[in-house]
Amino acid sequence: AGALDEVCGVLDPLLGGSLRGVLFAAEGSAGAFSLGETGWTQPALFAFEVALFRLVESWGVVPDFVVGHSVGELAAAHVAGVMDLADACRLVAARAGLMQGLPGGGVMVAVEASEAEVMAAIGDRGDEVGVAAVNGPSAVVVSGAAHAVEEVVGALAREGRRVRRLEVSHAFHSPLMEGMLEEFRTVAKGVRYRAPRLPVVSTVTGRVASGEDLRSADYWVDQVRRPVRYADAVTTL
Repeated sequence: AGALDEVCGVLDPLLGGSLRGVLFAAEGSAGAFSLGETGWTQPALFAFEVALFRLVESWGVVPDFVVGHSVGELAAAHVAGVMDLADACRLVAARAGLMQGLPGGGVMVAVEASEAEVMAAIGDRGDEVGVAAVNGPSAVVVSGAAHAVEEVVGALAREGRRVRRLEVSHAFHSPLMEGMLEEFRTVAKGVRYRAPRLPVVSTVTGRVASGEDLRSADYWVDQVRRPVRYADAVTTL
């Protein structure tokens, strides 16, 4: 609880409201509704993940590696020592707020297909739709403009592949994120990065982070736009 309060205390001024109030809002309330908006969802995930790590750490558990999925990679980078809490919260709040400010209309769909099969189905629609995440050999998330995603997943569904639309406010890790990248880069350039004290498996590359991985504005901008290579990260682990 103390770790969660600490993170919320740093995030609240950046968000312009009480993150704890949103996290523990009564079902059906305005606060509970806000939790479904990425401007609050991402900070909530970050705060919960950092607090969970601190709890496990308090038991004396020291991980051999850490890894995070999408915004979770910022939590992993923070607990690994790449950035302090203040800088990590600034990045999370900027990432969440800038994405929230993008136009809606995008969708994300989980598909039972390989990355190669999905890319073949996307074809020349790459300016509107893309692979957002590769979570397993036959577990891929497609993200982008609604009509383009529907065409892609419709073709795969007709081949007998299972598809499931995700409940999201925006089409993350897709071409629809382009509009926030440069402003986010400006924020990321103001962060002080350090060498990790724990090994981090990057979900941008799927490999153990090295060199400038995790430690540059370019990395975190790429992390917003490129697919989450979670399956590769798990294989590395």
